[in-house]
Amino acid sequence: MSHFKKLSVEELQQQQAILAGQYEKFQAQKLKLDMSRGKPCSEQLDLSNDLFNCLSQTDYKTANGTDCRNYGGLDGIAEAKELFASFLEAKPQEIIIGGSSSLTMMHDLLCRAMLHGLPESEAPWSKLPTVKFLCPSPGYDRHFAVTEHLGMELITINYLDDGPDMDQVEKLVAADPAIKGIWCVPKYSNPTGLTYSDKVVQRLAAMPTAAADFRIIWDNAYVVHHLTDMPDQLLDIRKACEAAGHADRVFVFASTSKLNFPSAGIAMVASSDRNINWLKKHINIQTIGPDKINQLRHVRFLKDQTGIEEHMRKHAAIIKPKFDLVRSMLETALGSLGIASWSNPQGGYFISLDTLPGCAQKIVEKAAAAGVLLTPAGATFPYGKDPEDKNIRLSPTFPPLSELKQAMELLVLCVQLVSVEQELASRA
Repeated sequence: MSHFKKLSVEELQQQQAILAGQYEKFQAQKLKLDMSRGKPCSEQLDLSNDLFNCLSQTDYKTANGTDCRNYGGLDGIAEAKELFASFLEAKPQEIIIGGSSSLTMMHDLLCRAMLHGLPESEAPWSKLPTVKFLCPSPGYDRHFAVTEHLGMELITINYLDDGPDMDQVEKLVAADPAIKGIWCVPKYSNPTGLTYSDKVVQRLAAMPTAAADFRIIWDNAYVVHHLTDMPDQLLDIRKACEAAGHADRVFVFASTSKLNFPSAGIAMVASSDRNINWLKKHINIQTIGPDKINQLRHVRFLKDQTGIEEHMRKHAAIIKPKFDLVRSMLETALGSLGIASWSNPQGGYFISLDTLPGCAQKIVEKAAAAGVLLTPAGATFPYGKDPEDKNIRLSPTFPPLSELKQAMELLVLCVQLVSVEQELASRA
C-alpha cells in the first residue's frame, strides 16, 4: 500500500476492500492469541526451576544463624540485602526486603501516607482537601490505578525523548502544594522503553516543590532487563537527591518478578535512613516478618551480581527474537505509510505503538474481534483516557514466536484498515 495521503478516494476505496477481505480471512481462523500483559513466557519461567530445589531440608539458616523458618527479620535477611544492593544502588541498611510484589509495597507506602502522613507531613494526606499525583504518560496503568483508587487527582505529564517533560513537572510542583508525588519507571519505561537522561534525573532531584513531603516513586522494575550487550545507563537518583539536599525525596523500588517467578518473587525498597525508619515503624504493626525462606532460596539460586547478569542474558536470548520480530513486522508493513510510529527499546518488556490520532481504540477492538487480545487503548494514561486515542502498548514476551507472528500480522492489518477508513471518512 502506498502512502495513503497520496491516494485518490477511488484508490483508497480499493485498498479498503482488499484490507477488509484480508481481515475477514483472519476472523475465519478464530484465533485466540494474547498480547495484553507483559508476562514472562514458559521458557523464561523454566530458567528458574532450580528455585524449587536449591534449598535442602537442613539449609534454612542465614550466615548469622537466623532461622528463616521462624518469625522475625522485619526488613529482610542480610544476604538478600547484600545481593540486591546493586539493584537499588543502596547500602544494605537502607533496604527493606518485602514480599513477592513491589506494587504491593508501593500501594502500602501511599496508604500509610494517606493514613498517617510522611515524616515531613503536617497532616495525613487523607485529611487534606486534595491530593494530586503526577503521571508521566504513556505509563504503567497499575501505578495510575493505585493513586486513583486512593482518591488522588491524577495529572498527565507528557513524555519527551529523554523522559518526562521537566518544564511541565517543575512548573506544577513549584506552584501547587497539593501535588505530593510523581510515578517514574526510569529505565526501559513501561511502555515506551526509554531511559531517563542524566539531565532529567538531576532536575527531578533538585527541583523546588511547594509540598515539603513530595515524593518520587522510582519503580526501577527493569533495572537488569537488557536486550543488548550495551545496556542503557541510568543516573543514581538517590545520589542526585542527596547532592541537591533532598535525601528523603525518593523511594526506589525493584523486584525479582521478571527474573524468576512473578508469583513467588521478592520485592524491595531503598531510601534514606529517615524514610526507612519511618517505614519500619509502620511495617512493624502490619507484620511479624516476611517470607525469609523465599529470600534465602533467591540468594542460593542467584548467588551474586555475576549470577544475576548471567541469568538475565538467558532471558534476553529468549525474548530478543520476539522484539526483533515485532519491530521488523512494523517496519515492513507500516514503515513507509506515515500512519504509525513505535519505540525501539534496548530493554524492558514493551514496545509503544502510536497510531494516527483517533485510531487506537478502533484498532484494538478490531484485533479483539478477530482473536488477538491487546492492552486496552487508553490504559497507558490516567483514568484510561488517551487524549489523542493513539497509543497501544505491545507486549511481545508471552506468546510463542509463531503465535506472535500471527498476532502481528493481524495487528498491522488492523492499523492499515482503520487508518484507511479514517482517511476516507475525513474526505467524505
